[in-house]
Amino acid sequence: MKKELHIFFTALMFYTRIPCPKNINHNPDYLNKATRYFPLVGWIVGSISFLAFYISSLFLSVETAVILAFIASILTTGAFHEDGFADVCDGFGGGWTKEKILLIMKDSAIGAYGAIGLVLLFLLKFKTLSESILIFNTNNSNSVLQIFLLFVSAHALSRLAAISIIFTNEYSRDDATSKSKPIAKKNTWKEFFGAFFFGLIPLLVLSYFKYQFLLVLIPVFLTRYFLARYFQKWIDGYTGDCLGATQQVCEVVYYLSILFVWKFI
Repeated sequence: MKKELHIFFTALMFYTRIPCPKNINHNPDYLNKATRYFPLVGWIVGSISFLAFYISSLFLSVETAVILAFIASILTTGAFHEDGFADVCDGFGGGWTKEKILLIMKDSAIGAYGAIGLVLLFLLKFKTLSESILIFNTNNSNSVLQIFLLFVSAHALSRLAAISIIFTNEYSRDDATSKSKPIAKKNTWKEFFGAFFFGLIPLLVLSYFKYQFLLVLIPVFLTRYFLARYFQKWIDGYTGDCLGATQQVCEVVYYLSILFVWKFI
Protein backbone atom coordinates (compact mmCIF):
# COMPACT_ATOMS: atom_id res chain seq x y z
CA MET A 1 0.00 0.00 0.00
CA LYS A 2 2.83 2.38 0.88
CA LYS A 3 4.51 1.65 -2.44
CA GLU A 4 1.25 2.27 -4.37
CA LEU A 5 0.81 5.61 -2.62
CA HIS A 6 4.36 6.49 -3.60
CA ILE A 7 3.60 5.57 -7.22
CA PHE A 8 0.37 7.61 -7.14
CA PHE A 9 2.13 10.69 -5.75
CA THR A 10 4.81 10.25 -8.41
CA ALA A 11 2.07 10.48 -11.04
CA LEU A 12 0.53 13.48 -9.29
CA MET A 13 3.87 15.27 -9.09
CA PHE A 14 4.78 14.55 -12.73
CA TYR A 15 1.45 15.49 -14.30
CA THR A 16 0.37 18.38 -12.05
CA ARG A 17 1.73 21.15 -9.87
CA ILE A 18 -0.10 19.94 -6.77
CA PRO A 19 2.30 19.77 -3.80
CA CYS A 20 3.38 16.23 -2.88
CA PRO A 21 5.28 14.73 0.07
CA LYS A 22 8.97 15.68 0.13
CA ASN A 23 10.16 12.10 -0.32
CA ILE A 24 8.55 11.88 -3.78
CA ASN A 25 10.92 12.31 -6.72
CA HIS A 26 11.14 11.44 -10.42
CA ASN A 27 12.28 7.88 -9.78
CA PRO A 28 12.27 6.29 -13.27
CA ASP A 29 10.89 2.98 -12.05
CA TYR A 30 8.02 4.60 -10.14
CA LEU A 31 7.39 7.01 -13.01
CA ASN A 32 6.97 4.07 -15.37
CA LYS A 33 4.49 2.42 -12.99
CA ALA A 34 2.70 5.76 -12.47
CA THR A 35 1.04 5.41 -15.89
CA ARG A 36 -1.64 3.32 -14.18
CA TYR A 37 -2.73 6.43 -12.26
CA PHE A 38 -2.67 8.92 -15.12
CA PRO A 39 -6.48 8.78 -15.60
CA LEU A 40 -6.92 9.02 -11.82
CA VAL A 41 -4.99 12.28 -11.95
CA GLY A 42 -7.68 13.28 -14.45
CA TRP A 43 -10.27 12.77 -11.70
CA ILE A 44 -8.41 15.31 -9.57
CA VAL A 45 -7.87 17.85 -12.34
CA GLY A 46 -11.48 17.46 -13.50
CA SER A 47 -12.76 17.92 -9.93
CA ILE A 48 -10.72 21.09 -9.42
CA SER A 49 -11.92 22.42 -12.77
CA PHE A 50 -15.54 21.62 -11.88
CA LEU A 51 -15.19 23.28 -8.47
CA ALA A 52 -13.93 26.46 -10.11
CA PHE A 53 -16.83 26.30 -12.56
CA TYR A 54 -19.50 25.63 -9.94
CA ILE A 55 -18.42 28.38 -7.54
CA SER A 56 -18.08 30.87 -10.39
CA SER A 57 -21.44 29.93 -11.88
CA LEU A 58 -23.18 30.98 -8.65
CA PHE A 59 -22.28 34.59 -9.44
CA LEU A 60 -21.35 34.69 -13.12
CA SER A 61 -22.60 33.40 -16.46
CA VAL A 62 -21.96 29.84 -17.58
CA GLU A 63 -19.58 31.05 -20.29
CA THR A 64 -17.45 33.03 -17.83
CA ALA A 65 -17.48 30.14 -15.37
CA VAL A 66 -16.24 27.78 -18.10
CA ILE A 67 -13.31 30.09 -18.84
CA LEU A 68 -12.42 30.19 -15.13
CA ALA A 69 -12.65 26.39 -15.05
CA PHE A 70 -10.12 26.25 -17.91
CA ILE A 71 -7.82 28.57 -15.99
CA ALA A 72 -8.06 26.35 -12.90
CA SER A 73 -7.24 23.27 -14.98
CA ILE A 74 -4.27 24.94 -16.65
CA LEU A 75 -2.90 26.21 -13.34
CA THR A 76 -3.25 22.72 -11.85
CA THR A 77 -1.33 21.01 -14.65
CA GLY A 78 1.00 23.84 -15.56
CA ALA A 79 -0.37 23.72 -19.12
CA PHE A 80 1.43 20.38 -19.43
CA HIS A 81 -0.83 18.95 -22.14
CA GLU A 82 -1.58 22.24 -23.87
CA ASP A 83 2.15 22.76 -24.30
CA GLY A 84 2.42 19.30 -25.87
CA PHE A 85 -0.42 20.09 -28.24
CA ALA A 86 1.25 23.34 -29.35
CA ASP A 87 4.57 21.56 -29.87
CA VAL A 88 2.89 18.88 -31.99
CA CYS A 89 1.19 21.54 -34.12
CA ASP A 90 4.53 23.26 -34.69
CA GLY A 91 6.48 20.05 -35.23
CA PHE A 92 4.15 18.31 -37.63
CA GLY A 93 3.11 21.56 -39.27
CA GLY A 94 6.64 22.78 -39.97
CA GLY A 95 8.67 19.57 -40.27
CA TRP A 96 8.82 17.11 -43.15
CA THR A 97 11.22 14.53 -41.77
CA LYS A 98 11.36 12.67 -38.47
CA GLU A 99 14.50 14.49 -37.41
CA LYS A 100 13.09 17.93 -38.25
CA ILE A 101 9.75 17.25 -36.53
CA LEU A 102 11.46 16.06 -33.34
CA LEU A 103 13.83 19.03 -33.40
CA ILE A 104 10.99 21.54 -33.74
CA MET A 105 8.96 19.88 -30.97
CA LYS A 106 11.94 20.09 -28.61
CA ASP A 107 12.19 23.86 -29.16
CA SER A 108 10.58 25.68 -26.22
CA ALA A 109 9.46 28.61 -28.40
CA ILE A 110 5.93 28.51 -29.80
CA GLY A 111 5.43 29.04 -33.53
CA ALA A 112 2.54 30.07 -35.74
CA TYR A 113 1.12 26.56 -36.02
CA GLY A 114 1.16 26.13 -32.26
CA ALA A 115 -0.42 29.51 -31.55
CA ILE A 116 -3.17 29.03 -34.14
CA GLY A 117 -3.78 25.48 -32.95
CA LEU A 118 -4.20 26.57 -29.33
CA VAL A 119 -6.61 29.36 -30.25
CA LEU A 120 -8.80 26.98 -32.26
CA LEU A 121 -8.55 24.28 -29.59
CA PHE A 122 -9.68 26.59 -26.80
CA LEU A 123 -12.49 28.07 -28.89
CA LEU A 124 -13.82 24.62 -29.71
CA LYS A 125 -13.40 23.39 -26.15
CA PHE A 126 -15.13 26.48 -24.76
CA LYS A 127 -18.07 26.24 -27.16
CA THR A 128 -18.68 22.50 -26.79
CA LEU A 129 -18.32 22.43 -23.01
CA SER A 130 -20.57 25.49 -22.58
CA GLU A 131 -23.26 23.94 -24.78
CA SER A 132 -23.03 20.62 -22.94
CA ILE A 133 -23.46 22.32 -19.56
CA LEU A 134 -26.44 24.37 -20.77
CA ILE A 135 -28.12 21.20 -22.07
CA PHE A 136 -27.51 19.37 -18.79
CA ASN A 137 -28.87 22.32 -16.83
CA THR A 138 -32.01 22.50 -18.95
CA ASN A 139 -32.98 18.86 -19.29
CA ASN A 140 -32.64 17.16 -15.90
CA SER A 141 -32.92 17.58 -12.15
CA ASN A 142 -29.49 16.08 -11.37
CA SER A 143 -27.62 18.66 -13.39
CA VAL A 144 -24.91 19.46 -10.82
CA LEU A 145 -23.94 15.82 -10.39
CA GLN A 146 -24.00 15.16 -14.12
CA ILE A 147 -21.94 18.26 -14.90
CA PHE A 148 -19.43 17.13 -12.29
CA LEU A 149 -19.25 13.71 -13.96
CA LEU A 150 -18.93 15.44 -17.33
CA PHE A 151 -15.82 17.27 -16.17
CA VAL A 152 -14.24 14.27 -14.48
CA SER A 153 -15.02 11.77 -17.24
CA ALA A 154 -13.68 14.13 -19.92
CA HIS A 155 -10.34 14.45 -18.14
CA ALA A 156 -10.12 10.78 -17.19
CA LEU A 157 -11.12 9.30 -20.56
CA SER A 158 -8.94 11.65 -22.60
CA ARG A 159 -5.97 10.75 -20.41
CA LEU A 160 -6.74 7.07 -20.86
CA ALA A 161 -6.79 7.54 -24.64
CA ALA A 162 -3.43 9.32 -24.47
CA ILE A 163 -1.62 6.95 -22.13
CA SER A 164 -2.92 3.87 -23.97
CA ILE A 165 -0.62 4.80 -26.86
CA ILE A 166 2.36 3.65 -24.81
CA PHE A 167 0.82 0.15 -24.68
CA THR A 168 0.76 -0.19 -28.47
CA ASN A 169 3.50 2.06 -29.88
CA GLU A 170 7.21 2.65 -29.38
CA TYR A 171 8.83 5.77 -27.99
CA SER A 172 10.31 7.80 -30.83
CA ARG A 173 13.21 9.69 -29.29
CA ASP A 174 16.59 8.07 -28.71
CA ASP A 175 17.47 10.71 -26.12
CA ALA A 176 17.32 8.90 -22.79
CA THR A 177 17.41 12.22 -20.91
CA SER A 178 13.92 13.13 -22.11
CA LYS A 179 11.59 13.71 -19.17
CA SER A 180 8.99 11.42 -20.73
CA LYS A 181 11.38 8.55 -21.46
CA PRO A 182 10.73 6.59 -18.21
CA ILE A 183 7.01 6.15 -18.97
CA ALA A 184 7.93 4.51 -22.26
CA LYS A 185 9.46 1.43 -20.63
CA LYS A 186 7.78 -1.94 -20.73
CA ASN A 187 4.43 -1.91 -18.94
CA THR A 188 2.74 -4.74 -17.04
CA TRP A 189 -0.90 -5.75 -16.72
CA LYS A 190 -1.12 -3.51 -13.62
CA GLU A 191 -0.49 -0.37 -15.69
CA PHE A 192 -2.93 -1.54 -18.35
CA PHE A 193 -5.70 -2.50 -15.90
CA GLY A 194 -5.21 0.57 -13.69
CA ALA A 195 -5.32 2.99 -16.60
CA PHE A 196 -8.50 1.50 -18.07
CA PHE A 197 -10.19 1.13 -14.67
CA PHE A 198 -9.68 4.77 -13.65
CA GLY A 199 -10.24 6.01 -17.20
CA LEU A 200 -13.64 4.37 -17.69
CA ILE A 201 -15.30 4.52 -14.26
CA PRO A 202 -16.50 8.18 -14.44
CA LEU A 203 -18.08 7.62 -17.87
CA LEU A 204 -19.76 4.43 -16.67
CA VAL A 205 -21.30 6.37 -13.77
CA LEU A 206 -22.42 9.17 -16.11
CA SER A 207 -23.99 6.61 -18.43
CA TYR A 208 -26.29 5.57 -15.58
CA PHE A 209 -28.29 8.73 -16.39
CA LYS A 210 -28.20 8.13 -20.17
CA TYR A 211 -26.71 4.83 -21.31
CA GLN A 212 -26.12 6.19 -24.84
CA PHE A 213 -23.23 8.22 -23.43
CA LEU A 214 -21.17 5.04 -23.69
CA LEU A 215 -21.15 5.61 -27.44
CA VAL A 216 -18.63 8.43 -26.96
CA LEU A 217 -16.00 5.73 -26.54
CA ILE A 218 -16.16 5.10 -30.28
CA PRO A 219 -15.16 8.57 -31.57
CA VAL A 220 -12.68 9.10 -28.73
CA PHE A 221 -10.78 5.89 -29.41
CA LEU A 222 -11.07 6.29 -33.17
CA THR A 223 -9.39 9.67 -32.70
CA ARG A 224 -6.74 8.04 -30.54
CA TYR A 225 -6.18 5.35 -33.18
CA PHE A 226 -5.74 7.78 -36.07
CA LEU A 227 -3.48 10.07 -34.04
CA ALA A 228 -1.26 7.15 -33.02
CA ARG A 229 -1.16 5.98 -36.63
CA TYR A 230 -0.25 9.49 -37.80
CA PHE A 231 2.55 9.76 -35.24
CA GLN A 232 3.82 6.32 -36.22
CA LYS A 233 3.90 7.28 -39.90
CA TRP A 234 5.93 10.45 -39.41
CA ILE A 235 8.17 9.82 -36.38
CA ASP A 236 8.04 6.01 -35.95
CA GLY A 237 6.25 6.19 -32.62
CA TYR A 238 5.32 8.88 -30.12
CA THR A 239 6.80 11.42 -27.72
CA GLY A 240 5.53 13.04 -24.54
CA ASP A 241 4.25 15.94 -26.63
CA CYS A 242 2.25 13.49 -28.75
CA LEU A 243 0.58 12.13 -25.61
CA GLY A 244 -0.29 15.67 -24.47
CA ALA A 245 -1.74 16.51 -27.88
CA THR A 246 -3.77 13.29 -27.87
CA GLN A 247 -5.22 14.15 -24.47
CA GLN A 248 -6.27 17.61 -25.61
CA VAL A 249 -7.79 16.49 -28.91
CA CYS A 250 -9.62 13.56 -27.32
CA GLU A 251 -11.04 15.86 -24.63
CA VAL A 252 -12.56 18.08 -27.33
CA VAL A 253 -13.83 15.04 -29.25
CA TYR A 254 -15.43 13.86 -26.01
CA TYR A 255 -17.40 17.09 -25.59
CA LEU A 256 -18.44 17.02 -29.24
CA SER A 257 -19.58 13.43 -28.86
CA ILE A 258 -21.59 14.19 -25.73
CA LEU A 259 -23.40 16.94 -27.63
CA PHE A 260 -24.08 14.67 -30.58
CA VAL A 261 -25.40 11.84 -28.40
CA TRP A 262 -27.66 14.18 -26.42
CA LYS A 263 -29.13 15.87 -29.47
CA PHE A 264 -29.48 12.99 -31.91
CA ILE A 265 -29.48 9.65 -30.07
